[in-house]
Amino acid sequence: MSYATTIEQTVFRFDDLKDLMAKATPERSGDQLAGIAAEGPVERLAAQMALANLPLKAFLAEELIPSEEDEVSQLIADRHDPKAFSAISSMTVGDFREWLLKPETGQRQLEAVTYGLTPEMVAAVSKIMRLQDLISVAAKREVVTRFRNTIGITGRLSTRNQPNHPTDDSRGIAASAIDGLLMGSGDAVIGVNPATDSTADYIRIVSLLDELRERLAIPTQTCCLGHVTTAIKAIEAGAPVDLVFQSVAGSQKANAGFGVDLAVLREAYDAGRSLKRGMPGANVMYFETGQGAALSADAHFGVDQQTMEVRAYAVAREFDPLLVNTVVGFIGPEYLFNGKQIIRAGLEDHFCGKLLGLPMGVDVCYTNHADADQEDMDTLLTLLCAANVNFVITVPGADDIMLNYQSLSHHDAVYCRETLGRPPAPEFEEWLRQVGLTNVNGALTGAPAALADYISSSNLIGA
Repeated sequence: MSYATTIEQTVFRFDDLKDLMAKATPERSGDQLAGIAAEGPVERLAAQMALANLPLKAFLAEELIPSEEDEVSQLIADRHDPKAFSAISSMTVGDFREWLLKPETGQRQLEAVTYGLTPEMVAAVSKIMRLQDLISVAAKREVVTRFRNTIGITGRLSTRNQPNHPTDDSRGIAASAIDGLLMGSGDAVIGVNPATDSTADYIRIVSLLDELRERLAIPTQTCCLGHVTTAIKAIEAGAPVDLVFQSVAGSQKANAGFGVDLAVLREAYDAGRSLKRGMPGANVMYFETGQGAALSADAHFGVDQQTMEVRAYAVAREFDPLLVNTVVGFIGPEYLFNGKQIIRAGLEDHFCGKLLGLPMGVDVCYTNHADADQEDMDTLLTLLCAANVNFVITVPGADDIMLNYQSLSHHDAVYCRETLGRPPAPEFEEWLRQVGLTNVNGALTGAPAALADYISSSNLIGA
């Protein structure tokens, strides 16, 4: 089915829904690389106008990637709830935008339609929204998850303490993790991206992190972000695995490039749940995504990169995760060229994930060959706090020395806490006060005795 709109006697036609969605997407280099972007701002505006007039029901009648060829599409179709959709089923994409922005549309209304929405519907409405629209709607949608603490409460911001090391050296990881803890970072998770993916190294890293957590009685969770199959082997070997991690994407082919499918993810979910290391009913999965992942794997099937990103959220949602984050600027300028595109993408991803009921975080980041800088990251971080983001990722000095990209620093988390008034998870906030790291107002007070004693006595860092 083709679509069309007219601007000043010029008719703009779009071959199908896939073409319309791509042409309506705000400018980004990945869609230009794929050859599916609008030719310029006028064609983009025409596509957005046509998209705004499109009934939401159209997304149930026309799949962008056929279900018979793709298990992610089949999952999306299977999980669509007609009863939840009924409240908005008569709306166009433009009507849906207006409904989302109404003051009377709050948490209860947004939660009620969650499983009536498909990723394509959510991606579509985001394409006709300004940044302030994305922020104001996302700020209304609370998604709370739990493991050893409570993440996602409105008005709070959690952080992932990311103590990566180029050689996975145990002392280097421990020192970096402690550096983050001294700045109050780590209530979402203390999570390491391993440089290797052997089962032995995975077990060593999770054991190290678990010892640190137990020695200091930190109410948080830990994770080694190795491949999900490595996590399964480690669990079978009795390793202290809190969260099971995996990168996921929006098509079966793209997920195959990551070495996973839905069945493998289900096996990992069951394995993580079997350990019962968190509170009863704890969320045990951690997923990362990123715009451009499907395109870089030649697994996008002509669908724009932002819509493919939102389809990945359907995969994540299936496994009731504790954490999901988009690594927004990590892949590079081929997909998000500059700071403006990264900022837009981060807010889009957060908005779309929240509407689909996910505990969304954002890795506010960029690569050194992108046309972006740390001031762009300051802007995105501040806007995400306004949008009630669940968590962000922080590293020493904003420079990840293993993954070789620029992220946020632990000091940026302090800015959020003290300037923007975004305290961490309540259990972690209480721990910070108990060990003397923060005062009753949540401000840092200096190195607490408990951490100082650990640093002086631990063999892990050779002190």
